[in-house]
Amino acid sequence: MILKGLEISAMAVNCYIVGCEETREVAVIDPGGNAPAILKLLEQDNLKAIYIINTHGHIDHIGANRAVKDATGAKILIHKNDAKMLENAVSNFSFMMGSKVTSPPADQFIDEGDIIKIGNTVELEVIHTPGHSQGGICLKVDKIIFVGDTLFQGSIGRTDFPGGSYPQLIQNIQEKLFCYEDDVVCYPGHGPATTIGFERKHNPFLNGTI
Repeated sequence: MILKGLEISAMAVNCYIVGCEETREVAVIDPGGNAPAILKLLEQDNLKAIYIINTHGHIDHIGANRAVKDATGAKILIHKNDAKMLENAVSNFSFMMGSKVTSPPADQFIDEGDIIKIGNTVELEVIHTPGHSQGGICLKVDKIIFVGDTLFQGSIGRTDFPGGSYPQLIQNIQEKLFCYEDDVVCYPGHGPATTIGFERKHNPFLNGTI
């Protein structure tokens, strides 16, 4: 399996590229910005982006959708509950940051239990984890989960934005992520990777210390 990560420094968001070694087909997960760096990595490693997958619709996770799609023809996938954020600068919060950044509309909606097949060897399972936003998702493949802004090392996603819900987010982490083994690695939208076991034991939002 191909797995590469980039930190988009302008917004400190993690963008991940995951795909099939055999076909070189990949998905770009959360291209929040710095499209030139993303496209350079694709080109230098001879990778073909067939999907752009947004774990949710906030600007720091969709900012380079348009440029990456224009350059590669990749299909944009997002949960239907966040789909309007792609084309609405107010909903995706770019307007609040002094710009009006939008994305092309979704080519396909994804939801709980869907399987996104990439090439011959990779299957991403969609886990719907609303709470940071109502369309928030995670993506599981083998012993890896791309958790977006649902879960961070030692923390959780913000829930004070429109569409956020603290009880909902905690419940979804407990029921839909903590059901996996301790050695499952979590790649978040911001900050370093972690594991289910570490968060189960040490995350103060989830171990009963907060």
